[in-house]
Amino acid sequence: MESQMRDVPRRRARGRTRLLLGGVCAAVIAVASVAMTTLAHADLSGPPGSTLKAAAERSGRYFGAAMGGDRLSDSGFLTIANREFDMMTAVNEMKPDATEPNSGQFTFSSGDAIYNWATQHGMRVRGHTLAWHAQQPRFWANLSGSSLRAAMIEHINGVMAHYKGKLAYWDVVNEAFAENGSRRSSNLQSTGNDWIEVAFRTARAADPSVKLCYNDYNIENWTYAKTQGVYNMIRDFKSRGVPIDCVGLQTHFTGGSSLPSNFQTTLSSFGALGVDVALTEADVTNASTSQYGGLTQACMSVPRCVGITTWGIRDSDSWRGSENPLLFDRNSSPKPAYTSVLNALNAASTTVPGSSTSPSSPPVSSPPVSSPPASSPPVSSPPPSSPPVTGQPGTCTAAFRMVNTWGGGYQGEVTVANGGSTALNGWTVRLTLAGGQTIANVWNGVNTGTSGTVSVRNADYNGTLGPNATTTFGFLVNGSTNTAPGSFSCTSP
Repeated sequence: MESQMRDVPRRRARGRTRLLLGGVCAAVIAVASVAMTTLAHADLSGPPGSTLKAAAERSGRYFGAAMGGDRLSDSGFLTIANREFDMMTAVNEMKPDATEPNSGQFTFSSGDAIYNWATQHGMRVRGHTLAWHAQQPRFWANLSGSSLRAAMIEHINGVMAHYKGKLAYWDVVNEAFAENGSRRSSNLQSTGNDWIEVAFRTARAADPSVKLCYNDYNIENWTYAKTQGVYNMIRDFKSRGVPIDCVGLQTHFTGGSSLPSNFQTTLSSFGALGVDVALTEADVTNASTSQYGGLTQACMSVPRCVGITTWGIRDSDSWRGSENPLLFDRNSSPKPAYTSVLNALNAASTTVPGSSTSPSSPPVSSPPVSSPPASSPPVSSPPPSSPPVTGQPGTCTAAFRMVNTWGGGYQGEVTVANGGSTALNGWTVRLTLAGGQTIANVWNGVNTGTSGTVSVRNADYNGTLGPNATTTFGFLVNGSTNTAPGSFSCTSP
C-alpha cells in the first residue's frame, strides 16, 4: 500500500532544478548544518514548540512530509512545508522507474529538484525507494533470475552513488511481505529468498553513512501475521550481521478504530532488536484527532522512534484525498488533529538515544546535486470528471475512482457501500482488468488473482458495514495501458 499507490503522478521540474542550481551551495551547507545541530540537541525541559518540527526536535526527533515535483511550484504547500517540517520524502521521484528508465541510463533531475529545495530550507531527506515489486524500470519486466538480480544490484549502486553522503535514510526494500506473514510473490522474490539481504548488503557497501530501512504497511498491529513476519526477518538480519538500521511503518489508518491498542508494543518490540523505527507515510481517515494523537504519543513513548512523516501536507495533496486524511485542509488551515499531534510531540516522555549529546556531523556536506534533464515522458493525470463505475444493484455496490496514472500503470480506489437497511457481514468485489494489466498491490482488501477477472474481499477490519455505511480499498496496476477496469460487481454473503 505504500507510498507508491498513494503517490501523485511524477512531472518534470526542469525549470525549478535550474533555478535551485544557480548559487545556493553555501546556503545549503550552512542551513543543513544548523538543522542537524537543532535535531541533535534534545531538551525536554525547554519551552514547547509552536510548530511540528520545533515540537519534535525537543526530543531529538523529526517531523516530515512527502512531496512530489509538482509541489515545487505550489506556494501554499511550500509555505507550510518550510514552516512545519524538517524531513522530506519524494513521493515518486526517487523510485526505480523514475531514476533508471532504461538499463544503465540513470536520471536524477526530478529527485534532485526535491532534494535541493528541501536542503536549501534546512531539511533532511529520506530516500524512497530502491527495490520494490512495483514501479520498476520497464526493462525489468523482461528479466528474471540472475539477470534481474544483477539489474537490482546495478540500480542500487547507481542511485546510491549519486546520493552518497547526502541522505539521512534510504528505504532500501519496500513492501516485500504478504498479509499472512510470508514473503510477497514478486519477480524479485523469484530471484531467491536472499534478495532482500543482498539489497541491504549492496546498499551498505554503496553508502556506509546513510541509515538503511525496511518499509511496509499493515505492520502496526503487534499480533498481526504480517507484523510478525517482518519482525522475524529483522531479528534474523540483526543476528547474522545483515546491515539494517531502521524499520518504517507506513501507518495508513482507515476508519474510526484502526489505531491498534498494541501499537506502542510494536514500536518498542522492533526497537528492542536494535533498529530505529519511524512512521513513514502517516494519514488517517477524516484526520481523526484521537488516532493522530494516539500514533504520535506511541512514537514519543518509544526512545527508538525517531520521527513521523505524513504522506502529503494538505488533503488536496493526498492519495486518499476523498477521506480528508491529513493535518491541513484544502485551504492550508490546520485541523484539530494538528493540535493533537503538536501537543503529543511537546509531551514527549523520551528522547532519541544520542540526541542529548554533542551534535553529530551533518550528512549534507556538499552542494546541491545536479544531473541531466530527465528523459522519461511526463505523466498525465486522469480526467477529474471521470464517471464512477457502479456495480450491480442491491445492498452491496462498488464505485471505482481513478486516483493516479503514470507511464506504466495506475492507482485505483473502490468505494464499497451498503445501501440496504441491514448490516453487511463481509463483501467481495469482482472487477476485470484490461489485457496486459496485472495488480501489483491491494490495500484494505485481500485479492484473489492478479490479472483478468480479479476478486477482492474485505480485510479483517472492514468487512462489517452498517446501513448506508461505506469503506474503500485501493490497488496498484502495472501494464502498458491506463484503461480503467470494468465489469464491476459487489456481493455479500
